[in-house]
Order: sequence, then C-alpha cells, then structure tokens
Amino acid sequence: MNHITPVRSDERGITTAEYAVGTAAGAGLAGLLFKLLTGGFGDHLLRTLFDHVMSLLGIG
Repeated sequence: MNHITPVRSDERGITTAEYAVGTAAGAGLAGLLFKLLTGGFGDHLLRTLFDHVMSLLGIG
C-alpha cells in the first residue's frame, strides 16, 4: 500500500498579504467615494437624500 503524506507549506505570510490586499481595496473605495461625493454628483445625491429624509419626517 502506498501512503501519500500531505505536504505542509509555510503560510505565515499569507495573513499579511490578505491584510495588504484588504487595506488597498478599502483605500481605493474610500478614494472613489470621496471623489464622487465631492463632485457635482455627490452634491446632488446628498441634497436629494436630505430632502427625502426631511419629507419623511414631515419637516420639509
């Protein structure tokens, strides 16, 4: 009978790489949201959202 033993690889650096990818993705998303919200589109979006919430509350 031929037994195959599993090969253990060193995965100590994998967690650091995952954190690096997650941090880069988060920074990219934050940059994109900042660009959208500081432009004309973001101004219109926030104003519309604010007006909608005020109308739901019966204030606006």
